[in-house]
Amino acid sequence: MKDKLKNLLDITFWKFILVGIANTIVGTTVMFVAYNVFHLSYWISSASNYVIGSILSYFLNKYFTFQNKKKSWKQIGMFVINITICYLVAYGCAKPIVAYLLKGSTKVLLENISMLVGMGAFVVLNYLGQRLFVFKEKEA
Repeated sequence: MKDKLKNLLDITFWKFILVGIANTIVGTTVMFVAYNVFHLSYWISSASNYVIGSILSYFLNKYFTFQNKKKSWKQIGMFVINITICYLVAYGCAKPIVAYLLKGSTKVLLENISMLVGMGAFVVLNYLGQRLFVFKEKEA
């Protein structure tokens, strides 16, 4: 168990974090500007973050983080499925949990906090999905 955890937290993990910082800066800016400046909905604002961030993430993680040379539509499909599932689970759970914990708060505060919580959950789920499924190296 300790070795499996050590393998998950190797240099690849730190590269993923670095790519995540870049994605977070781009995606978070898009999301909060869409929600707070353009007054788009919670779902449209958070989804716009992941559409733009995911395109950036795919290329940076494929070539920099996981150094994956494989060219296949299947891999792109797996990436899209992974991002979609992670997004729906993270943001779908964040909103009701935050609403429960912060009962009585304004809708704007609840949805801004929900987006932050959703981002955190998404990062964890997405790393595991990309590492263990999308860009998994075949064992020799």
